[in-house]
Amino acid sequence: MLAPFTLSGRHVRLEPLSLDHVDGLAAAAAQERGSYAFTWVPDGRDETRAYVEGALEHAAGGRAVPFAVRRLSDDAIVGSTRFLDLEVFQDPAPWPPGIGVGGAPSDGNPPSVAEIGSTWYAASAQRTAVNTEAKLLLLTHAFETWGSLRVTLKTDARNAASRAAIERIGGRFEGVRRVHTVATDGGLRDTAYFSIVAAEWLAVRTGLLSRLG
Repeated sequence: MLAPFTLSGRHVRLEPLSLDHVDGLAAAAAQERGSYAFTWVPDGRDETRAYVEGALEHAAGGRAVPFAVRRLSDDAIVGSTRFLDLEVFQDPAPWPPGIGVGGAPSDGNPPSVAEIGSTWYAASAQRTAVNTEAKLLLLTHAFETWGSLRVTLKTDARNAASRAAIERIGGRFEGVRRVHTVATDGGLRDTAYFSIVAAEWLAVRTGLLSRLG
């Protein structure tokens, strides 16, 4: 169920993350870094290699599916994103037919819930169609291929730009989890949570397609 797969659109292709992407990701991260105040992004080739190795280790545990984001207009790697925190609901009936039952996604059952996160883009890809189409591809896979019931998106509560971007793609604000984790600046981070559930997907999909024109 979680074997590596590629998602392709008109503007971007999401490729299974591999060590072959290290140089491209390092170059993307080396562009202007002023937007990374609330997002940890590797700096330099050594950090980028360690970042990719960590993501692949996470994927090997069956709870994440990491991607490199390739911009099709110039064939450049412009960032990374992933599915993570994948869970399959256990089977106390009465779950409707078709919902994943029992075990982890790696056991062959599709994730009942997922998160889209660990997302960052090169400065040249920000405020373009890249993120909109990447989210469309990921959400389509979650809701239409896996049949997931919910997709979570979250960000540092102080990150106003990220919160606005999540709301623009259709994420519904759920609240703030206080003192949730360590922030990129070393302090304690409050995390703003958003979600999209299956019943909202068609409306969200329509909005994303409209934004892409």
